[in-house]
Amino acid sequence: MKAIKVLGSGCRNCETTAKLIETAAQQAGVEVQVEKVTDVAEIMSYGVMSTPGVVVDGRLVHSGGVPGPDDVRRWVGES
Repeated sequence: MKAIKVLGSGCRNCETTAKLIETAAQQAGVEVQVEKVTDVAEIMSYGVMSTPGVVVDGRLVHSGGVPGPDDVRRWVGES
């Protein structure tokens, strides 16, 4: 199971990003655990200055704006 964190304040872009990830995982048949992180200190600990940020298995893969569908599919498909 992939552990994915969506870093942000809970804004519309953050919610959209979480939904994109959940949908892509479901379509790929991959189990994911999506955690929404709103704690500013934790967000900053990843070096994210612009949200939403996405962390996959402990590695920051995106920050700032809603990610593209190809990126999301790649994240959920990586082993």
